[in-house]
Amino acid sequence: MELKRTYAGIPEEYASSEKSKVVLIPVAYDGTSTWGKGADKGPEAFLEASENMELYDIETDSEAYREGIYLTETLKDFDSPETMVDSVHAVVKDFINRRKMVTMIGGEHSVSIGAIRAFNETYQGLTVLQIDAHADLRASYNGSKYNHACALYEASQITNLVQVGIRSMDRSENSIMNRDHVFFAHEIITDDYWMDNVLDLMTENVYITFDLDALDPSILSSTGTPEPGGLFWYETLEFLKRIFEECNVVGFDIVELCPNGMDKCSDFLVAKLYYKMLSYKYRTDVEEDADEYDQLHSFEKFESNGEQYDES
Repeated sequence: MELKRTYAGIPEEYASSEKSKVVLIPVAYDGTSTWGKGADKGPEAFLEASENMELYDIETDSEAYREGIYLTETLKDFDSPETMVDSVHAVVKDFINRRKMVTMIGGEHSVSIGAIRAFNETYQGLTVLQIDAHADLRASYNGSKYNHACALYEASQITNLVQVGIRSMDRSENSIMNRDHVFFAHEIITDDYWMDNVLDLMTENVYITFDLDALDPSILSSTGTPEPGGLFWYETLEFLKRIFEECNVVGFDIVELCPNGMDKCSDFLVAKLYYKMLSYKYRTDVEEDADEYDQLHSFEKFESNGEQYDES
């Protein structure tokens, strides 16, 4: 009997749909991209790279996969952008209702529309944190409101949208954009407090949509519309770590990997990025559990000794 594929080749005991805290949904879709094609191959390249990645995270001293990561069947073969959005919405909403941490790997950025819609229906006052080179705020493009250039338009109308890393947009998007919630790439390089300012705009519950062209092409070139002047690895991790520490990240997606057969570095970076985000999510939970244990242990010590506990 052929064994079912698991995320990163983890043991099946950590990969069941019933016991896993995390669900990973691959969406192989590239129906509306307008330059570099191949985002539909991104999920497979990501999964292959993940199978060759160490699962112990040094920074957080953790193994996030032990929380359980269920890999769904890949969503693919859509008739239209509309059916893709509807399909993603239905699958994401189903797993949210099962109280899972829903994550997604694309696919072009339009796959995020259905996911964001599902999370917004579940969480009041949702913040969508968009990390991206492009504003993606057009109401429609090339005859469709579900084009990748429109990926965040709906979110701009129904959620608290905060945009980070933007460095390319159409003039028409100025009329839609809330500039108080936009952190342009050319501005954050001279602003020592931009991360603090982003956090000031967050609500309690946050959904992250991470378009890989947010990163500088020197560290990730395999994406459909690369833009110079992007984020680098450690500043990105510092930012994400703070978001996970200070907010309740309810889900996230990573999109726009267009694999290049000659360059496995980009695929591996995406594999590491996904796992780092899980490591930050569940390291935070571990720290909170440890604090609760310390408080309980201190209370028990007080009871057993009959003396007041001295925190000093």
